[in-house]
Amino acid sequence: MKEEYNDQIEGRNAVLELLESGKDINKIYVAKGERHGSINKIIAIAREKRIVVVEKDRRQLSQIARSGNFQGVIAIVPPFEYCEIDDILDEAKSKKEDPFVLILDGIEDPHNLGAILRTAETAGVHGVIIPRRRAAAINSTVTKVAAGAAEYVKVARVNNITDAIQKLKDKGLWICGTDMDTKTYYYDQDLTGPLGIVIGSEGSGMSNKVQKNCDFIVKIPMKGNITSLNASVSAGIVTYEAVRQRNRKT
Repeated sequence: MKEEYNDQIEGRNAVLELLESGKDINKIYVAKGERHGSINKIIAIAREKRIVVVEKDRRQLSQIARSGNFQGVIAIVPPFEYCEIDDILDEAKSKKEDPFVLILDGIEDPHNLGAILRTAETAGVHGVIIPRRRAAAINSTVTKVAAGAAEYVKVARVNNITDAIQKLKDKGLWICGTDMDTKTYYYDQDLTGPLGIVIGSEGSGMSNKVQKNCDFIVKIPMKGNITSLNASVSAGIVTYEAVRQRNRKT
């Protein structure tokens, strides 16, 4: 059963990406007097697609906005539709590619989630799995940071990350965890083939239960005084190493 989450998309680039993605839009609010730059393009595309455009005072829009930088435009959209894990695997199958999945074990910051979705989309990841509880969901902040990627990346929201990992393993995926307490650097590990990469939470990393269910663990070398990276940066580094290895293999 697919789950939905009420939301709105804010910011010029995010709304433009939404329009160009072909996804449904209920209406678009534009601040009165905004008739320059990309706002004109947004209005033109919206009218071409017969999407209702409503002008409102900037003060009224500020009351509607969920972020402090909505840039004079807010799109009201149908609820976000999460997919199932099987949908992600079917996406890989349809492209005749080995499944490539990101598994987020408790990412709580929507900015991190948005940045990871953006990385996932550009890297050709087939889908992202997030937990239902104690983690960020897809909201207006996520979609704005993702800069349109949330319209293209499949996201499955599951009750239990460990169960999701087991399902992926049963489907033939190898699961790669990320943690500093290991000897293997990410660039020394084979990241080709059917793969799921686990990114732990910002504070405590992967849970013990999730870590025990990984097939192998990799780390990123740290040379400075700070011994951890932002979760979205870590995701980007390991994800693109997998992309590099996969491209080299082909």
